[in-house]
Amino acid sequence: MSSSVLLLSMDPSDPSFWKEFLVGMLKPAAATSVVLMAVVLSFFQKLGLEGEMVYAIARAFLQLSVIGFVLQFIFTQKNAGWIILAYLFMVSVAGYTAGQRAKHVPRGKYIAGVSILAGTAVTMFLLVVLNVFPFTPRYIIPVAGMMVGNAMTVTGVTMKKLREDLKIQKNLVETALALGATPRQATLQQVKRSLIIALSPVVDNAKTVGLISLPGAMTGLIMGGASPLEAIQLQIVVMNMLMGASTVSSILSTYLCWPVFFTKAYQLEPKVFTAD
Repeated sequence: MSSSVLLLSMDPSDPSFWKEFLVGMLKPAAATSVVLMAVVLSFFQKLGLEGEMVYAIARAFLQLSVIGFVLQFIFTQKNAGWIILAYLFMVSVAGYTAGQRAKHVPRGKYIAGVSILAGTAVTMFLLVVLNVFPFTPRYIIPVAGMMVGNAMTVTGVTMKKLREDLKIQKNLVETALALGATPRQATLQQVKRSLIIALSPVVDNAKTVGLISLPGAMTGLIMGGASPLEAIQLQIVVMNMLMGASTVSSILSTYLCWPVFFTKAYQLEPKVFTAD
């Protein structure tokens, strides 16, 4: 039995539990040397990301240390309420993070949260209805986490890029509006561009999966003793659901952005496009 599996099976009140925990954290601690390299490079390149890098790694360390035990508890529960609670928590954090990335979009956190919720919920519903995954914590929570994470990244990029393009091409959009175009018609090219830029990494990842990157889900199953066929089937499902959820979330975010980008008179909202 591996040390990580042994640790999860132990009682935290047992003194040997914390000994195993500290020993197991030696390798992750040693791996922070790679982060130190990134921090040094950021400093010499004057990127100003040193503090954010250190904060991100420290936060990830703390979050993963806690969430492992939380997942162990949830996986043993048979109440569907825990699945929904964990899912809504992930969506809330993802919406906040994506909204922070597109911080100049009014109500950006709300728009991102609703978009991510809708995109991932629809995808998850289809997977459950089609009996691709059983509605149990061990399946739904990891799958939902992957979908929410990808939808968060794509949605944040879509909103940020759309706002930037509209600001740069403000005169072009205003001319189209003055000639009688609707907000959708006036911003069609900007919307397309933002969606293409945001979704391109997801599409490229699907094209090169197995050739450049080895998927964690498939590799983990094979290492765990599952048949290659079973692992391949699972990874295909994962890639399909990531693309579906990301596409729905990003497209919906553009629709939800229009009310905050335009006034009721179908004019660009000055406050949105004057901020740096």
